[in-house]
Amino acid sequence: MRARSLVFDLFGDYLRYRGGAVRLRGLVALLSCFDVPEATTRVAVARLRKEGWLATERQGRETVYSLTDTAWRMLDEGRERIFGRAAGPWDGQWHMVIYQVPETNRAAREQLRKKLAWLGFGPLSPAVWLSPHDRGGQVPAAFVDDPTIKIDVFQSRSAGAEADRDIAARAWDLPELDREYAELLDVYRPKLPSYRAGALQGTAALVERMTLVHDYRHFPFRDPDLPHELLPAGWHGRTAHEVFLEAHSVLRGPAEACVDALLDAAVPAPATV
Repeated sequence: MRARSLVFDLFGDYLRYRGGAVRLRGLVALLSCFDVPEATTRVAVARLRKEGWLATERQGRETVYSLTDTAWRMLDEGRERIFGRAAGPWDGQWHMVIYQVPETNRAAREQLRKKLAWLGFGPLSPAVWLSPHDRGGQVPAAFVDDPTIKIDVFQSRSAGAEADRDIAARAWDLPELDREYAELLDVYRPKLPSYRAGALQGTAALVERMTLVHDYRHFPFRDPDLPHELLPAGWHGRTAHEVFLEAHSVLRGPAEACVDALLDAAVPAPATV
């Protein structure tokens, strides 16, 4: 796990509930649990500040770091995708985004495709992306400042259930995604009994919980969260999500206790007269 990813994950899962700010020495202590040297931590936070993700404040001789509003929005969007799942029956509507981007603006086209994938859209053709969820309105809003990008949003129905399943199979590599879900289950489902029994405490619990998030986090940005009727038989994704949620919840207590202890130890002692 990279130092910058660890910083974001620590803010998202722990520091947001502890005032949303942390001393540099606290970050150094937390990242040391993952064998990140102090020098690497200092370089990582300096770069994150330069890139506009972190803000700093001086408190005496201490530097205190907090996320910027932009960083919090990114984390909140990511958290919603990781922990949330669409509820209720599907209405049968496909939400389509059709775009035009000049060939000379390849960077904008790549950015647009990443945004579409982030929102759960899949490519039916290079410039036609679709989703079973009503998220199309978020796409034009993200590129309103670039007049070279033309985006149209439509709603449409197919010829029926068989056509819907064919569309889903063409827009996403569901067999490969299902295989990777099964591999994740092979790793974490056997560990649930030990998690429930409290076998992991202290640093071990913190590292295990952060590793769990790291291993799971890429799935929601590749998984369109398809309605049940569009999924292949024996789909492992829903079970993997349930295992992830339980493991994340069960490990919460000991992991948070570890964070509290490390942050308390990093508080400088009061000056003596």
